[in-house]
Amino acid sequence: MRILMIGDVVGRPGRHCLRDMLPQIKKNYQIDFTVANGENLAGGTGFNEKTAAEVFAYGVDVLTMGNHVWDKKEALEYIVQEPRIIRPINYPPETPGRGFGIFNTPVGRIGIVNACGRIFMKPLECPFRTVAAAVEEIKKETNLILVDFHAEATSEKIAMGCFLDGRVSAVVGTHTHVQTADERILAGGTAYITDVGMTGPRESVLGIAPEVVVRRFLTQMPQRFTVATGLVQFNAVCLEVDRTTGLAKNIIRIIDFHEL
Repeated sequence: MRILMIGDVVGRPGRHCLRDMLPQIKKNYQIDFTVANGENLAGGTGFNEKTAAEVFAYGVDVLTMGNHVWDKKEALEYIVQEPRIIRPINYPPETPGRGFGIFNTPVGRIGIVNACGRIFMKPLECPFRTVAAAVEEIKKETNLILVDFHAEATSEKIAMGCFLDGRVSAVVGTHTHVQTADERILAGGTAYITDVGMTGPRESVLGIAPEVVVRRFLTQMPQRFTVATGLVQFNAVCLEVDRTTGLAKNIIRIIDFHEL
């Protein structure tokens, strides 16, 4: 099985980049299943039904989330209705939505798990214990498991990779919007990358217009974030996984550019 994991999709530029580039990328890499982090779909923070439906129509099979999952109030109701959206599993049990899901593909079933880190982020339940419990549940149905670990600290992400090595197909980091160059297959057979990066405006500060963010740092005053424009980057990884064992055979880092 070949799985495409796309880095945080930021605003309209990121969505339109998927519209224009995703079909050819899926063809080039012979992709069977596509996952994207969608916590920044709507105006750079959060998501809503319109933006999620848009990227599903462009060929994304599942959306994972992160710390901005609740930034749009309409998400609270929609996330309950849409099984293709997976939010961090380590939110409290009463939180709307699902922390993992199992999905059918043309070549087998796959489990998708999402979790948030705790270092430099809001305090949540232990991501290690909550993800491990979900993995054991998913393994009753399939060995193919992708974990999107939405975390700030590289140490926490690497530790999650080591913790799950040999038990899941891949641990892919999101959140920082900066693609790392440490993609590899860990000793136990799990594919790993610290951060898959961002699908959004290249000339920006994590997708936001630079002047807005610079002003915020200079003045220490709140600023209304505006998604940047111009050249758009597409960040992703292609994961090749053994359908029987669920272990990874290859991980390919993807970076491409598109002028909207």
